[in-house]
This record gives sequence, structure tokens and C-alpha cells, in this order.
Amino acid sequence: MSANHQGRCFCGAVKFTVTGEPVAMGYCHCDSCRAWSAGPINAFTLWPPDALKITAGADNIGSYAKTPASERQWCKTCGGHLFTFHPAWNLVDVYAAVIPDLSFQPGVHVHYQETKLRMHDGLPKMKDVPAEMGGSGVALAE
Repeated sequence: MSANHQGRCFCGAVKFTVTGEPVAMGYCHCDSCRAWSAGPINAFTLWPPDALKITAGADNIGSYAKTPASERQWCKTCGGHLFTFHPAWNLVDVYAAVIPDLSFQPGVHVHYQETKLRMHDGLPKMKDVPAEMGGSGVALAE
């Protein structure tokens, strides 16, 4: 039986479920994620798009694509960040912070060459993204 995780935006106008388990979990250190999240890193969970179901407030979701690589979405009422669709990977990043009942177990740091916050947690630190996702696959020192 697949796990069903409930999530919502900051104000609760947008609600959703993700079903199953994420393909990957980790931290992104890229300039775009830092600027979008207004923080030094972004905690991500990647899911197949069909694992995500909007259960309330679909008409209240705003969208912006700075590049064709990602489409970021948020709640139009509270501004709470929700998802980033990555069409080239056929995955959606559902921000770890908006899935309160998910046991977040990060496995990797991506875009670590852009970091502003060094982390010493023993996890792999990728220069960009893993080779199987189109990156260099180069790991950096912690």
C-alpha cells in the first residue's frame, strides 16, 4: 500500500496529496532556489507528476517559469511556495516544508558549487546534479 501524504500552502487555501515515496530527497544550493526560497538552501522532494493531486484551491495556484527547466508554483493568497515542475526530468519538486507528515531523509546536496552555507552532514555534495539527471556527476569535498 502506497503512503499518502497531505500538504498545504501557508494559509491552507491550496491543499494537495502526494502518493507513494519520493524519487529523491535532498538540498539544492543553486542561486535560483536560494532566491526563490529566500533562504540559504532549499529542501526538496522529487516525485513523478502523477503522484501529486491538488485537492483544494487549484485555481489559486500561480505559476512562473524563469527558464524552460523549471516552473515554480505558489498560492496566490498567501504567497506560500508549493512546487517546482521540472519538465526535462518529468519530476515535480514538492518542497519538504509543505509536507509536514513526510519523514524528510535527504540523500544528496545538488549545485553545491553555488553554496552560501557549507554543511557537514556526510551526504554527497554534487557540483551540479547527478550524471543520470544530465549533470556532470562530479562530487565536491564537504
